[in-house]
Amino acid sequence: MQRLSIQTKIMGLIFFIVGFSLFLAGIVIISNFIDSGEDDLKQRALLTARTVAEVPDISAMITGSTKERSKINDRVETMRMIHHADYIVVMDMNHIRLSHPVPHLIGQKSQGTDEDPAFAELTYTTKAKGEAGTVIRGFVPIINKEHHQVGVVLVGYMLPTFFEIIWNLRIEILLTGAISLLFGGWGAWLLASRIKKEMFNLEPHEIARLVVERTETFNAMHEGIIAIDTDEKITVFNDKAKAMMGIAGEVIGKKIHEIIPDTRLPEILQLQKPFYNRELTVRNLNIVSNRIPIKVNEKTVGAVAIFQDRTEVKKLAEELTGVKAFVSALRVQNHEHMNKLHTIAGLLQLDHKNRALEYVFQITEEHEELTRFLSKNIKSESLSGLLLSKVSRGKELGITVHIDRHSRLESFPPSLDVHDFVIIFGNLIENAFDAFKDSNEIEKEIYVSIEQQKELLSILIEDNGSGISKEVETQVFQEGFTTKEGSNRGIGLFLIKEIVAKANGTIHIESYPERGTSFMITFYM
Repeated sequence: MQRLSIQTKIMGLIFFIVGFSLFLAGIVIISNFIDSGEDDLKQRALLTARTVAEVPDISAMITGSTKERSKINDRVETMRMIHHADYIVVMDMNHIRLSHPVPHLIGQKSQGTDEDPAFAELTYTTKAKGEAGTVIRGFVPIINKEHHQVGVVLVGYMLPTFFEIIWNLRIEILLTGAISLLFGGWGAWLLASRIKKEMFNLEPHEIARLVVERTETFNAMHEGIIAIDTDEKITVFNDKAKAMMGIAGEVIGKKIHEIIPDTRLPEILQLQKPFYNRELTVRNLNIVSNRIPIKVNEKTVGAVAIFQDRTEVKKLAEELTGVKAFVSALRVQNHEHMNKLHTIAGLLQLDHKNRALEYVFQITEEHEELTRFLSKNIKSESLSGLLLSKVSRGKELGITVHIDRHSRLESFPPSLDVHDFVIIFGNLIENAFDAFKDSNEIEKEIYVSIEQQKELLSILIEDNGSGISKEVETQVFQEGFTTKEGSNRGIGLFLIKEIVAKANGTIHIESYPERGTSFMITFYM
């Protein structure tokens, strides 16, 4: 079914209001008109009755002979027509009608229930309902020259019905209604057009759909979003922001400082300038925030903050970029050098000077040889440092990390950089270390090889650890999948898969339980 436009609805509503208002006003006016007309008829009825009662001939005829009494009706009818009365009835003191518009009622006794006070010299009006309708009746006593009451004059005027009044006022009603509806319709059209323009020519259901879509869009974002108006009341607070801030329930319409006192979002309303990539601490969270004023027609109407929680991201970044690995390497090297110094000191105390000297030359030559090799063949200081730290880390864990002396890395694939390779080597070698936790292998070894040709770059990392099952092998690249305990797990191999896919490379895994695992990654240059 086709929807009515908002313009049509507004015009229809205003037409209804104008029409209904005219209807109510008409009822009030007609009611007042009827009341006013009724008062006027009462005055006319009394005036006509007094006029008839004060005619000297009438009082004389009432007390005269039968012939004279018969002349009363003709005399009264003349006066009735002059005064436009519906009827005039003259009665003697015995309630006998001496005049009446209906001839056969003349000479008969009146049975009216509202006549008695008039025979006691009282003047008054009544309203009676008969077969022909409602009538206003005026009663005036007839007093002769001797000031004795000789009869009563009753004058009746019919009240017009409601429909008669409407018909009599039809021209005024039609003219008033037409003018009111014309100007009401014109005003309704102007108002509806203005409202439609301010609503960007959108219908209410379209605005409702936009609001729902906007809300769901904000909730679907990975970043937290908070917006306020000029009164510092919250207008947007998406689900991610609630989850990060630990907020529950509805907060729209509440003051921002009542929910989160330290967002520093209200200051944007005062400064009216944006701040990008600023680190803040909000509710003990380390976040990076973009705070921007919202402007409509160059007027600031609010402010919005878009932010991310950097606490966990920094932890993960440190793991992935090898920062913690370098720190760990320093610790391992310090521990390793202390052991070597203790060995040298022991040899000297035992007076084995030559043996101590040979030991010094041996460990120095091994370290320098590995350092020279990495510096010459691996053209990335960060990656060389990472591999050197993994070798030292392996020694501490009792695992021998072999780096193929034919390995060579001159450049990275076009779409990758050193950070991507730090993620690849850091995660794969750490996974290899973890593979020996449940392994009974005496000779624990990890083999690392990098081969680069003109159009090909391949990386091989394999171990003789516990290996993985075929069932697990099919799931290791899924985000969040892990067989290890602890937090920040299940993302390393997923990131590696993303990096390989970004460079259009391939990754191949081969593993056998209790025999080890091999990862082969190939990039086409």
